[in-house]
Amino acid sequence: MASRQEKFSGTTEVAERHRFDVTALERYLTQTVEGFAGPLTVRAFKGGQSNPTYLLEAAGRRYVLRRKPPGKLLPSAHAVDREHRVMTALHGTGVPVPRTRLLCTDDGVIGTWFYIMDHVEGRIFWEPTLPGLEPAERRAIYDAMNDVLARLHFVDYRAAGLEGFGKPGNYFARQIHRWTQQYRLSEGERIEAMERLIEWLPANIPAGDETSIVHGDYKLDNMIFHPTEPRVIAILDWELSTLGHPMGDLSYHCMQWRTAFQDVDLASLGIPALDDYVAAYCRRTGRQRIENWSFYLAYNLFRGAGIAQGIAGRVRDGTAASAWASEVAASVRPSAEAAWAIVQQS
Repeated sequence: MASRQEKFSGTTEVAERHRFDVTALERYLTQTVEGFAGPLTVRAFKGGQSNPTYLLEAAGRRYVLRRKPPGKLLPSAHAVDREHRVMTALHGTGVPVPRTRLLCTDDGVIGTWFYIMDHVEGRIFWEPTLPGLEPAERRAIYDAMNDVLARLHFVDYRAAGLEGFGKPGNYFARQIHRWTQQYRLSEGERIEAMERLIEWLPANIPAGDETSIVHGDYKLDNMIFHPTEPRVIAILDWELSTLGHPMGDLSYHCMQWRTAFQDVDLASLGIPALDDYVAAYCRRTGRQRIENWSFYLAYNLFRGAGIAQGIAGRVRDGTAASAWASEVAASVRPSAEAAWAIVQQS
């Protein structure tokens, strides 16, 4: 069986359902992107579940195109305009992002909205255990992720021009409502644990509130690392980013300790234990500790189930962006049941 690294690394031929008029795109980019010149070749990146992503090569230069998928879409999903906006705003803040080139909201060019950014050459790790690396490098890679997340949460969103990027305050209430709606729109079989979460979560949101820029999908395989150094040089996939509570971001990021590290000897690999990783984030952000951690974990499993249900809907409709989307779709029930188990234990 192929590893995740083998499945998702690199590019492939563009699938029939995601093809577009390359000549029309070449003509458009020649007119709009400084220094762009054909001939243009296009291949699809293997990874990713939501927005189809393409490698563009033209006259010795490489770019990346992210587009909304064709077909019927859920409301507010596949927000390539939001991705473009936040990455453009974060350029120069110390948070590593690719340089954006343009946003096209004219469906007449390739059939859906899209944006263009520079291609960033580096390493993407698809397996959280980082096979093939030495313990010291694994430790440094995890520390780099921790540092970049803390830096993101310290960015002054007003100074970055993102004051209207989301609604400050009531983040968890709004997110729970959003993912409940998204879940209902793609709902298949009735999942009792999901029904209980939909009732319990809004009634048990922790007191107190904070607002920062949150990525929304902050995880190892949404980052590009330097080709040889344990350093993050670009954060990708900002579709779910907004103004929100930093604990939503941190607890989502930490979910992999539950999902990917079962029966794994982290110490021998050089990967920090969860408590140590959270403590490092707290030191970087000036926190003493994090209260209500169980709520945040349950919320993120619920959210993950809502996202996976949307992907399940796209699998049914034939618009899923990845050949392995069905694997994600199958996680709806396990995620919901794991979330409800956390609630019961707490």
